[in-house]
Amino acid sequence: MWVKKKGILFGVLLFILGGLALWLTQGVFHQTNSTEFCVSCHSMSFPKEEWEGSVHFANRKGIRAECADCHLPPDSWHYVKAKVMAVKDVWGEITGKIPDQEAYEAHRLEMAQAVWKNMKEQDSSTCRTCHKTDAWILGEQSEQAQTMHKLALETNQTCIDCH
Repeated sequence: MWVKKKGILFGVLLFILGGLALWLTQGVFHQTNSTEFCVSCHSMSFPKEEWEGSVHFANRKGIRAECADCHLPPDSWHYVKAKVMAVKDVWGEITGKIPDQEAYEAHRLEMAQAVWKNMKEQDSSTCRTCHKTDAWILGEQSEQAQTMHKLALETNQTCIDCH
Protein backbone atom coordinates (compact mmCIF):
# COMPACT_ATOMS: atom_id res chain seq x y z
CA MET A 1 0.00 0.00 0.00
CA TRP A 2 2.75 2.46 1.01
CA VAL A 3 4.70 1.65 -2.17
CA LYS A 4 1.65 2.43 -4.30
CA LYS A 5 1.11 5.79 -2.54
CA LYS A 6 4.80 6.56 -2.88
CA GLY A 7 4.63 5.85 -6.62
CA ILE A 8 1.58 8.08 -7.06
CA LEU A 9 3.20 10.85 -5.02
CA PHE A 10 6.37 10.55 -7.11
CA GLY A 11 4.31 10.72 -10.32
CA VAL A 12 2.44 13.81 -9.16
CA LEU A 13 5.70 15.47 -8.09
CA LEU A 14 7.29 14.62 -11.45
CA PHE A 15 4.24 16.03 -13.27
CA ILE A 16 4.42 19.28 -11.26
CA LEU A 17 8.17 19.64 -11.85
CA GLY A 18 7.72 18.96 -15.57
CA GLY A 19 4.96 21.56 -15.79
CA LEU A 20 7.11 24.08 -13.92
CA ALA A 21 10.05 23.41 -16.26
CA LEU A 22 7.84 23.92 -19.33
CA TRP A 23 6.37 27.12 -17.87
CA LEU A 24 9.83 28.53 -17.09
CA THR A 25 11.14 27.57 -20.54
CA GLN A 26 8.17 29.25 -22.22
CA GLY A 27 8.78 32.35 -20.10
CA VAL A 28 12.44 32.51 -21.11
CA PHE A 29 11.52 32.01 -24.78
CA HIS A 30 8.97 34.81 -24.57
CA GLN A 31 11.32 37.25 -22.84
CA THR A 32 14.09 36.63 -25.36
CA ASN A 33 11.78 37.38 -28.33
CA SER A 34 11.89 41.13 -27.92
CA THR A 35 13.95 43.35 -30.18
CA GLU A 36 15.24 45.07 -27.04
CA PHE A 37 16.70 41.75 -25.88
CA CYS A 38 18.16 40.96 -29.30
CA VAL A 39 19.98 44.27 -29.63
CA SER A 40 21.15 44.36 -26.01
CA CYS A 41 24.34 42.60 -27.08
CA HIS A 42 27.12 44.89 -28.31
CA SER A 43 27.60 42.88 -31.51
CA MET A 44 23.94 43.38 -32.49
CA SER A 45 24.30 47.16 -32.58
CA PHE A 46 25.68 46.85 -36.12
CA PRO A 47 22.69 45.02 -37.68
CA LYS A 48 20.35 47.20 -35.59
CA GLU A 49 21.61 50.32 -37.38
CA GLU A 50 21.08 48.64 -40.74
CA TRP A 51 17.55 47.49 -39.75
CA GLU A 52 16.65 51.02 -38.63
CA GLY A 53 17.48 52.25 -42.14
CA SER A 54 15.38 49.59 -43.85
CA VAL A 55 11.78 49.38 -45.03
CA HIS A 56 11.22 46.73 -42.36
CA PHE A 57 11.73 49.44 -39.70
CA ALA A 58 10.05 52.50 -41.21
CA ASN A 59 7.62 52.55 -44.12
CA ARG A 60 4.54 54.39 -45.33
CA LYS A 61 2.19 51.77 -43.88
CA GLY A 62 3.62 52.00 -40.37
CA ILE A 63 4.30 48.27 -40.19
CA ARG A 64 7.48 47.33 -38.35
CA ALA A 65 9.09 43.91 -38.45
CA GLU A 66 10.86 43.17 -35.18
CA CYS A 67 13.85 40.81 -34.92
CA ALA A 68 11.72 37.79 -33.97
CA ASP A 69 9.36 38.38 -36.91
CA CYS A 70 12.13 37.59 -39.38
CA HIS A 71 14.51 35.43 -37.38
CA LEU A 72 12.15 33.10 -35.48
CA PRO A 73 10.10 30.66 -37.54
CA PRO A 74 6.38 30.54 -36.73
CA ASP A 75 6.10 26.76 -36.39
CA SER A 76 6.95 25.10 -33.08
CA TRP A 77 9.78 22.75 -34.04
CA HIS A 78 11.81 25.30 -36.01
CA TYR A 79 11.09 27.94 -33.35
CA VAL A 80 12.54 25.78 -30.57
CA LYS A 81 15.49 24.80 -32.78
CA ALA A 82 16.23 28.49 -33.48
CA LYS A 83 16.08 29.30 -29.76
CA VAL A 84 18.48 26.48 -28.90
CA MET A 85 20.85 27.47 -31.72
CA ALA A 86 20.83 31.07 -30.45
CA VAL A 87 22.87 29.91 -27.46
CA LYS A 88 25.92 30.07 -29.76
CA ASP A 89 25.18 33.76 -30.37
CA VAL A 90 25.13 34.40 -26.63
CA TRP A 91 28.38 32.45 -26.30
CA GLY A 92 29.90 34.52 -29.10
CA GLU A 93 28.94 37.69 -27.23
CA ILE A 94 30.43 36.39 -23.96
CA THR A 95 33.69 35.40 -25.64
CA GLY A 96 33.91 38.60 -27.68
CA LYS A 97 33.77 36.97 -31.12
CA ILE A 98 32.49 40.22 -32.68
CA PRO A 99 33.94 43.09 -30.63
CA ASP A 100 33.73 45.76 -33.34
CA GLN A 101 32.42 46.70 -36.79
CA GLU A 102 35.48 45.21 -38.49
CA ALA A 103 34.92 41.80 -36.89
CA TYR A 104 31.21 42.03 -37.71
CA GLU A 105 31.99 42.64 -41.38
CA ALA A 106 34.50 39.76 -41.35
CA HIS A 107 31.77 37.35 -40.12
CA ARG A 108 28.87 38.97 -41.96
CA LEU A 109 28.75 36.68 -45.00
CA GLU A 110 29.05 33.54 -42.87
CA MET A 111 26.21 34.70 -40.61
CA ALA A 112 24.05 35.75 -43.57
CA GLN A 113 24.57 32.41 -45.32
CA ALA A 114 23.42 30.56 -42.19
CA VAL A 115 20.24 32.68 -42.07
CA TRP A 116 19.64 32.26 -45.81
CA LYS A 117 20.05 28.48 -45.51
CA ASN A 118 17.49 28.31 -42.69
CA MET A 119 15.07 30.53 -44.58
CA LYS A 120 15.39 28.39 -47.71
CA GLU A 121 14.84 25.18 -45.71
CA GLN A 122 11.70 26.69 -44.17
CA ASP A 123 10.32 28.07 -47.47
CA SER A 124 10.78 31.64 -46.18
CA SER A 125 8.07 30.99 -43.58
CA THR A 126 8.98 34.09 -41.59
CA CYS A 127 8.60 36.28 -44.69
CA ARG A 128 5.29 34.66 -45.53
CA THR A 129 3.73 35.53 -42.19
CA CYS A 130 3.48 39.12 -43.51
CA HIS A 131 4.00 38.78 -47.27
CA LYS A 132 1.19 36.46 -48.35
CA THR A 133 1.37 35.53 -52.02
CA ASP A 134 -2.39 35.01 -52.24
CA ALA A 135 -2.86 38.63 -51.13
CA TRP A 136 -0.55 40.13 -53.76
CA ILE A 137 -2.12 42.63 -56.13
CA LEU A 138 0.38 42.15 -58.91
CA GLY A 139 -1.10 44.95 -61.01
CA GLU A 140 -0.09 47.47 -58.34
CA GLN A 141 3.53 46.31 -58.34
CA SER A 142 6.27 47.64 -60.58
CA GLU A 143 6.65 45.85 -63.93
CA GLN A 144 9.84 44.19 -62.75
CA ALA A 145 8.21 43.01 -59.50
CA GLN A 146 5.19 41.70 -61.43
CA THR A 147 7.42 39.73 -63.79
CA MET A 148 9.59 38.28 -61.03
CA HIS A 149 6.69 37.47 -58.71
CA LYS A 150 4.78 35.70 -61.51
CA LEU A 151 7.92 33.70 -62.28
CA ALA A 152 8.41 32.88 -58.59
CA LEU A 153 4.83 31.60 -58.32
CA GLU A 154 5.17 29.51 -61.49
CA THR A 155 8.49 27.96 -60.45
CA ASN A 156 7.77 27.52 -56.72
CA GLN A 157 10.56 29.84 -55.68
CA THR A 158 10.75 31.12 -52.15
CA CYS A 159 11.36 34.72 -51.04
CA ILE A 160 15.01 34.18 -50.14
CA ASP A 161 15.77 32.95 -53.68
CA CYS A 162 15.65 36.59 -54.85
CA HIS A 163 15.57 38.90 -51.84
